[in-house]
Amino acid sequence: MKNLYLPIEPYKVHSLKADNLHALYIEECGNPNGLPIIFLHGGPGGGCKPHHRSFFNPEKYRIIIFDQRGAGRSVPAGETKQNSTDLLINDLELIRNSLNVDGWLLYAGSWGATLALHYAQSFPEKVLGMVLRGSFLARQRDLDWFTKDGVSRIYPDYWQRLEAFVGENKNVVSAIHQGLLSEDKQLQLQSAREWSMWGGAVALGAAFDPAFLESEPVSAAELNQAKIELHYAMNNYFIEENQLLNNCDKIAHLPVTLVHGRNDLVCPIESAWALHERLPNSKLNILPNSGHLADGEEMIDALVSATDEMFLKI
Repeated sequence: MKNLYLPIEPYKVHSLKADNLHALYIEECGNPNGLPIIFLHGGPGGGCKPHHRSFFNPEKYRIIIFDQRGAGRSVPAGETKQNSTDLLINDLELIRNSLNVDGWLLYAGSWGATLALHYAQSFPEKVLGMVLRGSFLARQRDLDWFTKDGVSRIYPDYWQRLEAFVGENKNVVSAIHQGLLSEDKQLQLQSAREWSMWGGAVALGAAFDPAFLESEPVSAAELNQAKIELHYAMNNYFIEENQLLNNCDKIAHLPVTLVHGRNDLVCPIESAWALHERLPNSKLNILPNSGHLADGEEMIDALVSATDEMFLKI
């Protein structure tokens, strides 16, 4: 059973101007002469955490971690202007060129996996391979599962609470998005909290503690992440329907490891299965006791093993 590598600090931190509005926070960790690998966080708008550096062998990898537009330590925080999937793809190329990387591995989870697939299909010659966890394909069925008719049947109590807040029979995504854009600051905060409550219940399952969440004031990070998540959801993630599956032929040559928890109720395992069927050089590792998040012994063992094994393939 593999554990996370020991905590490390960046050997270099950058603030990279992406355009006239956004600047990206970037860290380089591990071995400056190692195999480049970039971490793509979820959300959208989730940002990176210090422990994300520890999924990779620091002696072998040049670990690149960054916060996407509007997320984490990138500025301006929570900004949705000039924030779209195509611009995130451009940011990845900007980072690659600014750090003098010829080709790199992609490590990504959830929305990060969406972004990794999109980038790889746009620039297949720059990608050496991918490790994808809890893949999200950004189809209408994937959004409907989470915000309409799907996981609402498994969490009817929390779904009823969300419906009561937005108004029964209203479009949840549209209603929460409008609340977040309201001039009423209290409505903004409550919209962010209700969105966090729903997402927390689905992602954490039995580990979710609603009382703890409600006891804390809505943080700026919670509000900013909600704004970005709903901005992307309202725009269908700026991705055409089935685009990522339809373009799998562009990356069929790449080694890909798909790690997916059987109990993932945020991104059902069907997404990983669909990718596996279309990617002949992919390996699908189904974890019987894991959910969506990148934690727990089984999940951490699978992810660290995947990055160790991917190094040997390149």
